Amino acid sequence: MPDSFFASTKTRKRKRSVSTAEGARGAKKILRKGKSSSQDTKLSNASARRGARGAADEELNSDRTDSEGGVIDDIDLRADIQPETSGDEDEQETPAEKRLRLAKLYLESVKGDLAEGEFDAAEIDRELISERLRQDVLEHSGKVHLFVADFYDFTSTSSLRCRGHRFSVTSAVASDDAQFLYTSGKEGTINKWSLQSGKKIATFYKQRISKGKEKALPQDIQGHTDEILSLAVSSDGRYLASGSKDRRVGVWDVEKDEWVKGFGGHKDSVSSVTFRKGTQQLYTGSFDRTVKLFDLSAMGYVETLFGHQDTILCLDALRGETAVTAGARDRTIRFWKIADESQLVFRGGGKSAIRELLEGGAFEGHQDEEHVNGVEVDGPKSNKSKEKMKESKYAEGSIECVAMIDETTFVSGGDTGSICLWNTQKKKPVYTQTVCHGFHEVQSTTEGLVRTPRWITAVASLRYSDMFASGSWDGDVRFWKLDQKLRSFSLVGSIPAPGVVNSLQLLVLPKGALDNASWREKEQRPPTKSPVQPTLLVVGLGQEHRLGRWLSMKGEGVTNATTVHIIYPRT
Repeated sequence: MPDSFFASTKTRKRKRSVSTAEGARGAKKILRKGKSSSQDTKLSNASARRGARGAADEELNSDRTDSEGGVIDDIDLRADIQPETSGDEDEQETPAEKRLRLAKLYLESVKGDLAEGEFDAAEIDRELISERLRQDVLEHSGKVHLFVADFYDFTSTSSLRCRGHRFSVTSAVASDDAQFLYTSGKEGTINKWSLQSGKKIATFYKQRISKGKEKALPQDIQGHTDEILSLAVSSDGRYLASGSKDRRVGVWDVEKDEWVKGFGGHKDSVSSVTFRKGTQQLYTGSFDRTVKLFDLSAMGYVETLFGHQDTILCLDALRGETAVTAGARDRTIRFWKIADESQLVFRGGGKSAIRELLEGGAFEGHQDEEHVNGVEVDGPKSNKSKEKMKESKYAEGSIECVAMIDETTFVSGGDTGSICLWNTQKKKPVYTQTVCHGFHEVQSTTEGLVRTPRWITAVASLRYSDMFASGSWDGDVRFWKLDQKLRSFSLVGSIPAPGVVNSLQLLVLPKGALDNASWREKEQRPPTKSPVQPTLLVVGLGQEHRLGRWLSMKGEGVTNATTVHIIYPRT
């Protein structure tokens, strides 16, 4: 026998009679307000009629039940579909309408950036905007999309030499619009140069602390008090960040040419600073083995990343929330996923090219290469064996520099003179090019001629392209081209650079920039429409390495200077 509770729905409906209860409550309120009895009678009669109509409606709609067998409450449904009274138009937009509105705003901003009176509307609509949108999409994809290395002519360049430091140049960077150049030296000063005229326009001097102010707080000092090791410029060109041996990160407003703030927190020298592309997020690496994050839009500290077991010598980042660091003698490269609070560890420390050749039995071929480079290997077999024993000691002990090519690919240089190509999908190098800058020879009274590979002191990539550059102290900056599958690279050219290369930067020259520069050579070549723009190369040179004095280059033409080169595409 079915349960009496489920036998009929009319009983439940009578119990849920909302209108009658509302009428009773309304009558009691009117009585409390002192209304007349006639009005009470009318109200009770009206309530009764409403209750009767409600019961009739429930009987007509008795077949409308929900999925669980219960009756659907019409009052609740009406409450759910009541229109909102917030008045905010954005909340009433559909996702498609919102995307359309944001796209229109973006196109207006692009027109405002590009249309400065020198283009008509049709040209802007057809060429400039479409090219800008395509470039933004490709950059946000985070992959290599510029295969341009074959288009450049490295034998014909325009060059500018900036000399303004007493000691070695430790870092040199140009703004993204190629209007200004910033250089730092071991003496602790920062120079600001105009790339249009090639002249120095401002200098930020080292702060000297007198004996009476030795206990001054660091935040009260408007500048650095020791050598400056690294510089970085934000994408909008407003802020310049500097890392120094005084353990502070300096922030300068280069539009006003003044000190903004100094961040502490590092316990040792700040060796490398870089901005995340397109933002004001600043990453810093230090000899204290940590990476710190700062947000310059709020002028605040964000977090600290731990992992390296030795000093951090180099740091690089692109558009994504990632960074890559070189850990010197812990022989690791760490790829930081900042949003996920995780890191990938890539271990270097491979054998040198000489040892690999010796163990592989290819020493004869290596002799030919040395002969081409101007080093002859002759003598009896016993001398060769002795030389093999000496050279077999060389193994990579330190990773000196690193540069990101795209969001998943990067290159590194070490003290064996080898350049390694890495990918985040593989723990070992994808490709290794050995002895990239030749050998450094020293005559010893006891050992005779001692030859060691020149280590890689700096690397830089043309962002999201197949070209990167490396430097040492052999007198040249060498350019390398990646293959289409990013599995190997080869030498494509070089530019003279006498001295120790302490800093490198590659930048696509914006259209129209430096066309009227006083130092730029007027092109005598026939006008041709090239698919690529000229590239700007910034080289920081010195007689010594930026981190120490174990090298001293005093040959002909070696000076403490910064050279800027415009590399033109082939005609």
